Amino acid sequence: MEVTFQGILEAHKSIYRYLRPTPLIPYPLLDRFLGCRAYVKHENHHPTGSFKIRGGINLISNLSAEEKRRGVITATRGNHGQSIALASKLHGVRCTVSIPHGNNPEKNEAMEAFGAELLVYGRDFDEAREKVEEIQGKEDLRYVHSANEPMLIHGVGTYALEILEDLPRPDYIFVPLGGGSGISGVLTVVRAVAPGVKVVGVQAERAPSVYRSWKEGKIQTTDCCDTMADGLATRVPFELTFSIICRHVDDIVTVSEEELAGAVYHLYRTTHNVAEGAGAAALAAARKFGRQLAGKKVVLILSGSNIEAGLFRRILEEHATDN
Repeated sequence: MEVTFQGILEAHKSIYRYLRPTPLIPYPLLDRFLGCRAYVKHENHHPTGSFKIRGGINLISNLSAEEKRRGVITATRGNHGQSIALASKLHGVRCTVSIPHGNNPEKNEAMEAFGAELLVYGRDFDEAREKVEEIQGKEDLRYVHSANEPMLIHGVGTYALEILEDLPRPDYIFVPLGGGSGISGVLTVVRAVAPGVKVVGVQAERAPSVYRSWKEGKIQTTDCCDTMADGLATRVPFELTFSIICRHVDDIVTVSEEELAGAVYHLYRTTHNVAEGAGAAALAAARKFGRQLAGKKVVLILSGSNIEAGLFRRILEEHATDN
């Protein structure tokens, strides 16, 4: 199955039974901070606090009766796992989620609250994922990859449709880039209906596997992905999403941990919304573009709000003097 614009259009049927469109909001303080006309796409307003729920609902809704009976298994740092857990709960499907040691405890609690059974394994997301791929056949579960699933991408791509309905011709869309499902959905929609819009992916400097792969023109892995941005913390690019990115993305940039933390703070100060590290990545990248965005209409994807409370508190305290 391929990722198609038609697939994204059809995902409406599954998603809007459970979710509402999220708002696209301009903020004058953010305009002043960036020097452009900035709009925030509030994917943090979903029940799971992340855009991923769109993909989870679309995929689980379209499983066969036999797959639903067997149950599903997946790996995550949190947001994808929450989406599969909640979507599974809505459809009465057993859900097992593999997480790495030391994962965000608040995301773990949320997944369990949505009904997931947690399996703790490995030092990072990729080791947790490899464990799932090892055991899923033995237990006869439907393995849900976090990105190499067209139904996931079709689901999350619906937020790009909403953007272009509210703002038909933005100049730039900045999209956080981890596994790549979000940016793949955006690229599929934009290239179909608004090809002049520039789409920029944003990775963490400490987790640059897709950025390096894009530069080299082939898959490159990294030894670690030690970043505060859970949603960007992948060491291995995924074939399906990487192929879409290579064909269609305009640019990919990386941002430092300091820039991510600063963006978390400034999103809170200018919009009074909480963003996790990945959710703030778009603002961090747009800030780096500087004068290049002057006079432009710029969309920032606030992809998630699931930041650990202690980390958020430290960021606010450390950046308070910036105000």
